[in-house]
Order: sequence, then C-alpha cells, then structure tokens
Amino acid sequence: MEENYMSKKKPFYKINPSLRKYLRAYNREFKLPVSYEELAYHQSTIDLYDKDGKNTLWESCIYSETERENLYQGLREIYALLKAEGDLSVMTHLDVERIDYCTFGNTNPYRIRIINKLNDNYDHFYVKKADASRVYGLELEHILSPNRINFLVHKNTLIEEHIAGIPGDVFKDKYLNKPDTNKTRIAKEFVKFNERCFVRLLGDMRAYNFIFDITPDFEEVQYRIRAIDFDQQSYEGRMKIYRPQFFKENFAFVELVMKLLPKETIMQYQREERALIAGRIKSSRYQLKDLLDVMVNDTISTDENIKLLREELAEHYKTKVFLKCLRMGEIVKTSLWLLVTKNILNKNIIK
Repeated sequence: MEENYMSKKKPFYKINPSLRKYLRAYNREFKLPVSYEELAYHQSTIDLYDKDGKNTLWESCIYSETERENLYQGLREIYALLKAEGDLSVMTHLDVERIDYCTFGNTNPYRIRIINKLNDNYDHFYVKKADASRVYGLELEHILSPNRINFLVHKNTLIEEHIAGIPGDVFKDKYLNKPDTNKTRIAKEFVKFNERCFVRLLGDMRAYNFIFDITPDFEEVQYRIRAIDFDQQSYEGRMKIYRPQFFKENFAFVELVMKLLPKETIMQYQREERALIAGRIKSSRYQLKDLLDVMVNDTISTDENIKLLREELAEHYKTKVFLKCLRMGEIVKTSLWLLVTKNILNKNIIK
C-alpha cells in the first residue's frame, strides 16, 4: 500500500461574495444567534473519555452561569433552524446537555449535544469556522452523492448536522471480521465510494474520515460509506489523495476488494456509480451549474497543486483538456463534464 503525502495543514479560504450569494439563493445562509467565536469564551475544559477509558481528544467546555444561559438559548434556536426550519415550538422540551471542543484537525469544531428532556434521546450538531473548501465539499456531496447534507452558514460560522454511523476505523477494528458481516457487500460499497470521491475530487478519505451507515434489509444488511470530513475538497495536487484505495488506513477494505471481487465486477460497480452520478448531475444541473460558476472563479488551492493535479489527471484520462484549467474549480468541472459526455471509466482502481 503506497503512502500518500499531504500538505501539513490546508489554509482556510474565506467565503467570497459570489459563494455567499449562492448560499442565500439555496437557503443555506441564515442569521445565527451564536457564532463560532462566541463559543470560545469558556472558562475551562475537561478531557472526554469513551466508555473504554480512552481519551477521545475532545474536551467538554465549562462556561460561566451568565454566558451559559444566553449561549444555550441561542444553540437551541440554531437546532430549530437546522432541524425544523426555525420552528421554535420544538425547543420547549430540548436542552443543551454538553458543548465539546475538538483539539485536533484543521477545523477545531465545537460539538453540541442536544437532549430531549421527555425521553432522554439526544442528537448532535457542529459549529465550525466557515471555510470555502468545506462548503464546496458539502454542496457537492449534497448534489452528487446518494446522501443529503444539511448545513447553515452565517458570516464566519458554519453549522453542520451530525452524520450518524460507525467510523471507518472503528468498523474495521470491531465489526469487519464478525461472522455475520457481509464482506462482499462491503467490498462493493468501497469500490463505489472510491469512485464517488475520485470523480468529484474529495481528498483525504482515510478510515476515520468516513462512516458506515448500516441498514437492515429483509434478508441481509446493507452498507453505505459516507464521507464526514470535507476539508480536503479539491485542494491537494496529487491525484492519489482523491482515491481512498491508496491510504494505508484503508488497506483492510482494499484487501477485501482484491480478494472477493473479480476485475469485471469492479468495472461493473464503477460504471454503475458513474451512471448514478451522471443522473444526479442531470437532475440537479441548474443548481450544480450555479455552484460551479462560483467555484471556477474562486481560489481554493495553490498554483503548485493546480498544476500538478491537472497534469496527473490529463495523463490518467489521456486527454489534454485538463491542461487548460487554471483553478481547482475548473478541474472539478472538467472531471464532471467528462463523466457526463464520455462516461470515461477508470480501469485501474486496484493495482
């Protein structure tokens, strides 16, 4: 398994006026009662441990009584916006149980735990710094994948709903080798997930950046892999960073594909996934066009990364059309254009 080398830290890219206009047009931008910066005014934090006593690298925040009252009210209002189109009547039996802060990664998000006082059920959402790369990643996921994404933006604050599922690294360690796990279906889903990421250029899909959504069927169990981290949307220059198969953290899933799926079946699943993406492009063509019109004029990567990626993709697809791209948005647009117009199939998913 080849090691990938990524930038040590991707810079934040501000949301420009054109992207903000797009977000308003598609009901993604709302005035929020709490900002990311306001959550930083906590007095102290306490390390959080999981049920096995392992440090989660999250810290639970402690606020003064005065700050807590206003903050919790605002967070309940945000939850109502996120889940009920702002219907504040849903807030009467909801409360904020905990605010956690993440100490690793690029975004350093806050995780808000909302609890239903009537039945003790809980839900989460996240408050993050609004990064243009991540917003493009969220929108492309919403339009091009089988998954719907719910998020809100206001100024420099991004609100994301929680994506429920088993983290890929946890699934690999605790569930993959269970007797009742259907490994062939997992191999199939990994091929399709790999294809989705590559087509829309979503990078850094190591096992801890995606989850397994498990759904019982009438005879078997269905698996779907969902991305949960969108910071690396079309930033890096190396093509392999956009293909989950090349990360050592995913080798267990690649091994399943190599062991259980013949080459012809892999190609079949790739064609199926590309056909599904092409269908989504056509059905959402107006919204996608509006998004890409903004993206092709935005700066979300370095000149060095753009040059490297366009050259590698030109070689991969055997077409010089990528060499004309001057921005990352143009490279994404060209990749999707090739999918729709020529349905080019990558025949070398596993090497």
